[in-house]
Amino acid sequence: MNQPLKLALTLGDPAGIGAEIVLKALAHPQVLDLPVKLTVVADRRQVVETFSLLKNFSNLALADPDEIDIIDTNTGEAITLGQGDAHSGTASFTYLDTAISHTLAGSFDAIVTAPIAKSAWKLAGHIYPGQTELLAERSQTKQFGMLFVGKSPYTGWQLRTLLATVHIPLAQVAQVLTPQLVEAKLELLWRSIQHDFGLTTARIAIAGLNPHSGEQGQLGTEEQEWLSPLIQSWQTRYPNLQLDGPIPPDTMWVKPAQAWFDRTQVHLGHDAYLAMYHDQGLIPVKLLAFEQAVNTTIGLPFIRTSPDHGTAFDIAGKGIANPASLIAAITLAAELAQKRYVAP
Repeated sequence: MNQPLKLALTLGDPAGIGAEIVLKALAHPQVLDLPVKLTVVADRRQVVETFSLLKNFSNLALADPDEIDIIDTNTGEAITLGQGDAHSGTASFTYLDTAISHTLAGSFDAIVTAPIAKSAWKLAGHIYPGQTELLAERSQTKQFGMLFVGKSPYTGWQLRTLLATVHIPLAQVAQVLTPQLVEAKLELLWRSIQHDFGLTTARIAIAGLNPHSGEQGQLGTEEQEWLSPLIQSWQTRYPNLQLDGPIPPDTMWVKPAQAWFDRTQVHLGHDAYLAMYHDQGLIPVKLLAFEQAVNTTIGLPFIRTSPDHGTAFDIAGKGIANPASLIAAITLAAELAQKRYVAP
């Protein structure tokens, strides 16, 4: 592939910090050094207005909108900075939908998405649990997953955490979590470990659903009835994998924390972790790697990454938004695209 990889970068909710972190990220040396062509999908007016506002903060390094490739997606919506509403929901939905259309048409190799507000989408009439589900629907993808990836700045070790269930109420987790679902997520995870991260063998830690992984049936029976047998079956079928679990959820994250902070303990970390539900996986991920964690959607026909934080309406326009997670998302998208599309 002679041409540079092409990445689409959506602005997210224009009432939030999306434009600010995009302008900061595109001026960062780490992003400038990447062998990719970045195109922002946004209302150019919002990008220019944010740039004009932030120029008042003399210590900020910002990309000049005149030097950014932008697919101008002007929805004509009136945006109030710091206030997510139907107007900002319409705009952010349009940005992502436009990026998906261009990517499916072959214009981009990957999509990096700035944060949106699900409530604003709902007010605008777009009923989706999040951006992930729209990406899957538009690409006609049935099996997909949310994999959170963070590289430790202390040890260089990479934390990879897949969620078995995602944006559903806690009361529904035990009903939605079936052997078929967990097996499908394990298939996705193993495929991603091989194709996206280049590993031929792997150690995967699998969390139990219940406290103490059920305590031999005293605190729940899912582990005994089907999760442990499923893990044992997988271990037999895939000799290149070491599957550890079901591990009690309250202790599973001790070793990755040691690998994250201590170079001498990196060997304690697994290559990937499978959490049974949203908070079980994301509380430790955000505790360890809030500024480094990247959400990447596995299973799609293209690469998609996103920062692991929200719209931060409360600090929009104040010049204090941290672009670190977006920089990490752009960097990871470039790395994954390089592995997928560029021959070694």
